[in-house]
Amino acid sequence: MPFAPDVTETLARSRADLRMGVPIVLGTMLVFAAETLTPQRLADALSLEGDPVLAITARRAETLKARAYDGDLARLRLPQDASLSWIQSIADPADDLRAPLKGPLIAEREGDASTHRTALNVVKSARLLPAAVILELANPAEFAATHSLTHVDSAAAAVLLQANSPLHSTVHARLPIEVSEKGRLHIFRPENGGEEHYAIEIGRPDRQAPVLCRLHSACFTGDVMGSMKCDCGPQLHAALAQMGKEGHGVLLYLNQEGRGIGLANKMRAYSLQDQGFDTVEANHRLGFEDDERDFRLGADILKKMGFSAVNLLTNNPRKVDMMEQSGVHVAQRVPLVVGENRFNTDYLATKAAKSGHFL
Repeated sequence: MPFAPDVTETLARSRADLRMGVPIVLGTMLVFAAETLTPQRLADALSLEGDPVLAITARRAETLKARAYDGDLARLRLPQDASLSWIQSIADPADDLRAPLKGPLIAEREGDASTHRTALNVVKSARLLPAAVILELANPAEFAATHSLTHVDSAAAAVLLQANSPLHSTVHARLPIEVSEKGRLHIFRPENGGEEHYAIEIGRPDRQAPVLCRLHSACFTGDVMGSMKCDCGPQLHAALAQMGKEGHGVLLYLNQEGRGIGLANKMRAYSLQDQGFDTVEANHRLGFEDDERDFRLGADILKKMGFSAVNLLTNNPRKVDMMEQSGVHVAQRVPLVVGENRFNTDYLATKAAKSGHFL
């Protein structure tokens, strides 16, 4: 069928479906995102044959004192009388301190969890809480066709979710900015239907020499609103100012808000920080890793622009390592220590102590 979507396109559809509360069929399993599940769809799922489970990450399982027999995830049996509020209290840690006892939580030990793992990665890629209600189907193709659901090949999706989607230069144009009238904005679009990423080029950097470069992740609260809870805004402006002063440079602006978990989950993490947890602990309670970003994107953009070496403006050793592993030589790490204030002192201390930042 020449007009049928391929697996990359069906995976993009599945993200949109899950965000809207529509389930998908992944391999042989029916998958609902716990965050967007509705009472009616839960009732419909519970009326089907089989034993649904609630898949959560090992990070979230650790918080709930549930056994993660599958290593990086746990498959929790859904009680016969499971309610939507119970499911969402497992997925969302907002009321953990008020109601810490969620159990008894019984985790599955037998069977293959590979599709459940892929399901959680699809849900994560949709920027939703990493929790999914999953049910094995007897005839998945027929079920998907009958209910007009997106059917995704699980094995192929697993490979794509781990791979770095190819980026394509869409357009670039002159953009005079405050630090330099010789600015140019490049837009890069991934093949997987994900967010576009940007490169702000200052001047005409020599492609044969290391370019002054900043790998900056989008931060709506810091970059746009001037939040004092982080140092992102000051780092962005200081990096651009240094490039303007030297007359050349490349600032990569990657749409990986909240260390890759999205703005809504970042605000959930902020709410947990208000309860007394640090930034890493908050991410873990939500079910995420310390940092979910993919810095390979920055290396890919640089190589497409013709750069093979950088003087990297960063305090994060992980960015240096990822650049080197992705084929871009870091000739020099240039410190960028700015923006400390009374609201972010603990945040910066956590980055230094738990994430190894040079601060």
